[in-house]
Amino acid sequence: MSSTIIPVVATIIALGVAAQVLADRLQVPSVLFLILAGIVVGPEVLGVVTIESFGSVETLAGVVGLSVAIIVFEGAFHLKLSKLREAPGATLRLVTLGAAISLVGTALAVRFLLDARWDISFLVGSLLVATGPTVITPILEVVPVRDRVGAALETEGVVNDVTAAILAIVVFQVVINPDLPATAVIQDFMTRLGVGVLIGLVVAAIIWYLLHHVDLSRGNAPQSARLVVLAGALVSYGAANTLQAEAGIAAVATAGIVLGNADLPYEEDIESFKGDVTLVVLSFVFIALAALLSFDDLTQFGLAGLVAVAIIALVVRPIGVFLSTFGGRYSSAERTFMSAVGPRGIIPASVATLFAAELQNAGMPGAASLLVGIVFLTILLTVVFEGGLARHIAEALEVIPMRVIIVGGGTVGRALAERLEDRGENVVIVERDVSMVERARNEGFTVYHGDGTDTDELRSAGADSARIVVASTGDDDANLLVAQLAESKFDVETIIARANNPDNVDAFEDLGVRTVSSSLATAWGIDNIIERPALANWMTEIGRSGDVQEVEVTSEDLVGRTIEEVDGELPNGCIIALVGRDGDNQVPDADFTLQRGDHLTFLGRTEAVREALEWCHPHD
Repeated sequence: MSSTIIPVVATIIALGVAAQVLADRLQVPSVLFLILAGIVVGPEVLGVVTIESFGSVETLAGVVGLSVAIIVFEGAFHLKLSKLREAPGATLRLVTLGAAISLVGTALAVRFLLDARWDISFLVGSLLVATGPTVITPILEVVPVRDRVGAALETEGVVNDVTAAILAIVVFQVVINPDLPATAVIQDFMTRLGVGVLIGLVVAAIIWYLLHHVDLSRGNAPQSARLVVLAGALVSYGAANTLQAEAGIAAVATAGIVLGNADLPYEEDIESFKGDVTLVVLSFVFIALAALLSFDDLTQFGLAGLVAVAIIALVVRPIGVFLSTFGGRYSSAERTFMSAVGPRGIIPASVATLFAAELQNAGMPGAASLLVGIVFLTILLTVVFEGGLARHIAEALEVIPMRVIIVGGGTVGRALAERLEDRGENVVIVERDVSMVERARNEGFTVYHGDGTDTDELRSAGADSARIVVASTGDDDANLLVAQLAESKFDVETIIARANNPDNVDAFEDLGVRTVSSSLATAWGIDNIIERPALANWMTEIGRSGDVQEVEVTSEDLVGRTIEEVDGELPNGCIIALVGRDGDNQVPDADFTLQRGDHLTFLGRTEAVREALEWCHPHD
């Protein structure tokens, strides 16, 4: 076997890397190309990868299990509590009410359309509860939706992966042992979940202690930190599974969430390393499992199978999302987008493959064929259509925030981009210097490599959908040209240019370009620190702990009301600092009456200011 497994693994990894690069190039989720690559090299087409390539189902199961552990840990590690606060109510309902609707709705569709047994129907339903970070995260990387939408979808993916894995193993026990009482089923579920959470907490605590209080390596501490975290993920999975089958997923998810929010040293190095490892194992698992697909399994249901998947994706999923997000901060377009993006991922694929082998051994080949067929058919169709069309759906629904384009990826441009992204803006940096492009990308920014003084390059960077264009290069002539192009060629709401030479400020403004002088801004900043230290310190936190935002009065609910009346409905920690009218800004008194077109400036805590903006000017 060793002589054949090496070229097979090398082929899979090479195809996985090619799929990732192609996906980045075409701006579509990589999972789509991974599945297609698996089918091509599988026994139904080229026959390069077969079950015999891995020796046995058990060997493949072990490799898949460890790979899934790394994938789930990666997704959980990136699940920050600060992002969860964007939509806590909807998130909780998505992973409870939404999961229950998915379970029952899917089971009903399978039962009545495919004439399956009730227990098999609920086994399929339990597996297809999972969306998963392996399919959601790649979509969100190419579809930059608002933080609240991304946070809800990412949380749903991580939590429901765990829920589906544990729920499915419990239902599977019912399939194998139909006489098992209901109390035993519930107890089994809670036991597996409890063991996984406990092991995950213990491992997370040990890793946190090691990284904070033990000198692991004097020569290369970041590398040691990366390896300790990776080993911890695998240990938590193995230990939990040893104590209780299928508890490992809950363990790695728990450890990942805890460590991801524990302020670890070298956190950026850890995230970068885990991301690379996850890409490799994700490629391996998806291609390997897709290669084992049989076309007969996918086509055995005919039209009934397609109708069942359509109901799961187009009826059950929207019902779950709309009921879970009812009365929340989401616009109808955002709820529709969330309904349309629920592709199933690696947990249903891997667990269904393992269950099918056990059903075959138990003398239930029909159940095994049905399980694999409908699960993989759902995965394939939802990944192809929902994953492949996600960006087009988002653009049609207009749920992607308008872009902020910053021309110039130097120190000023990157610092501005960081602050804007902290406030949830969709920022794209345009830079023509290759070294600066690489630096900005390494720092996590979205960068378009091109010349911002060229109309076509600006259009390619997204200037047609830009709300703000900032020219921040070190060349005043280039900044002036960028500003003039943005004004004359694109319908941009706000255009700002940086003037490196203070003598150019008047010339810029005479041409109608809003200008900020680097020299004068520095002088004003120093003066504020000298004369107004408290205010200066607070202003540096704008977009983080505090914020200042301006919004135009367009709602009839505000027109004709006094500041005193509006203040009474604002969230705690937020005030109206200024009102702008006809170019004049003033601090309003309590009796000031608002008119349509006034501009309100909110000041206060970040969360309170954002709530005030939504209340004052909601995105419908």
